[in-house]
Amino acid sequence: MDFAPLLQNLLNGISLGSVYAIFSLGYTLVFSILGIINFAHGAVFTLGAYLTYSLSVGQFGINGLLAGYKVPFHLSFPLALLLASLCSGVAGVLVERLAFRPLRTRAADPLLALVSSLGVSLIVINLIQYLAGAEIYSFPDDIYGSLPPALVFEVGGQPVVIRTVQAVIFGVSMVMLIILGYGISFTRIGKALRAVAENPVAAGLLGISVERYILYTFFLAGFLGGLAGTLVGTSFGVAGPYFGVTYGLKGLAVIVLGGLGSIPGAVAGGMVIGLAEAFLPPDYSAYKEAVAFALLFVVLLIRPQGLLGARVIQKV
Repeated sequence: MDFAPLLQNLLNGISLGSVYAIFSLGYTLVFSILGIINFAHGAVFTLGAYLTYSLSVGQFGINGLLAGYKVPFHLSFPLALLLASLCSGVAGVLVERLAFRPLRTRAADPLLALVSSLGVSLIVINLIQYLAGAEIYSFPDDIYGSLPPALVFEVGGQPVVIRTVQAVIFGVSMVMLIILGYGISFTRIGKALRAVAENPVAAGLLGISVERYILYTFFLAGFLGGLAGTLVGTSFGVAGPYFGVTYGLKGLAVIVLGGLGSIPGAVAGGMVIGLAEAFLPPDYSAYKEAVAFALLFVVLLIRPQGLLGARVIQKV
């Protein structure tokens, strides 16, 4: 058996799947608290990539209101990534205030909140396009400083390449997943979030500020979305304001595949889809975007609640 191509695809799939996982966690957190899908999450994903580019590179293209503008200062990539992710978290809070809270206070149908978040998403995307244009922005090759562009080693006499961006994506994603898992399971805020997700009325009666923890949830979801957008941008480039839309749809497939509201399910779903895309034969690479939804269709036929989702018992 030729292990080199197998190992190469495995590494590529793990790197891609870790991005899908960390991005999809934003969907999962909001759904676990409010029981609705935040369609503006893809726009926050896009915003994070543009903000990091602006802070670390700061050279805009030939289109948009900022055409030819150069940011007078440049931050190191880690600092730009952190600041852009924090700003994306604030954007997530603004999405909650604009698209969700007004409808929630009126006890509106959840479908209206979904449509409202879609409207906010389109506003953010068009605002980005108005400012930065619709062209592709690529991070420089030395965005990670003095690190070599790739690490090459041999397996069975054949080269296996680990790109630096892949190692960074996997490392950052795993650190964030560990921190999030620990925070949700063992910290006071995490326990309060789980209480709000389980029963917001009972949590409120026990003295937990439900509205405050909803804001925490949207901030965390926005932070993760902006972080994932930057990681994808450094790997494949920022392919215009709508590049988050594709990942947004794929993120939906990930959380449904893994199980709605399940954090381990989001991680498992992201890894499964990432590996499936990586092992797709090159002759069928044009159909890569369909892999996630084809896999989702097959799994839901066998297990409708997803890979790690709990079966919901309806009371009558």
